Amino acid sequence: MNLTKNTILISGGSAGIGFEIAKLLTEKGNHVIITGRNQQRLDAAAAKLNNVTPILFDVTNEHEVDQLVNKIGIEFPGLNVLINNAGFGNSYSLTGAQKSWEKAGEEMNTNYISLVRLTEKLLPQLLKQETAAIVNVSSVVAIAPNINIPTYSASKAAVHSYTESLRLALKETQIKVFELMPPLVDTEFSAGIGGKENGISPVEVATDLINAFEKEEYEIHVGKTAIVYALARTSPAAALNAANGIEA
Repeated sequence: MNLTKNTILISGGSAGIGFEIAKLLTEKGNHVIITGRNQQRLDAAAAKLNNVTPILFDVTNEHEVDQLVNKIGIEFPGLNVLINNAGFGNSYSLTGAQKSWEKAGEEMNTNYISLVRLTEKLLPQLLKQETAAIVNVSSVVAIAPNINIPTYSASKAAVHSYTESLRLALKETQIKVFELMPPLVDTEFSAGIGGKENGISPVEVATDLINAFEKEEYEIHVGKTAIVYALARTSPAAALNAANGIEA
């Protein structure tokens, strides 16, 4: 897919993976719309980028989703790429958590249900374009869950399943459906689960996405995700142990 002169929406684009993707895409001559829930962070991110539009937006709020979709339809009718990057996670013990179902509900709503809703509401506009793409950001834990982030893992597994179904559903259209599957990444989100010490740079994740876009490789196994994926094909138990740092 040609990666220039596109109009691209990135949810959760003010920091981490989303920001680095926005940076690379703007450098290639695309107009990028970044969203986030913190105006200061959005403004700070936008100040570092060219050809970007920041929009304050909560992906979990259906009213705000409708407002965003309407705004894009009026102001950015050429929008042809949606990157679903917004995400949220909790780290907790399944045996010692208090009201873990409340955490689970919030994570599933943010990471899965909100992604499905935004995608569905923007599909009519994407279908009008000559070329279009959807990118869903999942994770290595979609392949093998991590015990410290159980519902985050489950939500990303749901995203993986949904993405495969969506790709099949849209196979006769011009919309290409990609899935970006990073391992642990050094971001603010992952600080509590060892991201600073063991995570890869978000720049690496963004670079792999750009390369896959241009080659039309639809499932993108970044870094150690490729190792876990290969393990899962022959030994799911070995992949699960690898994802949790357990030696065989």
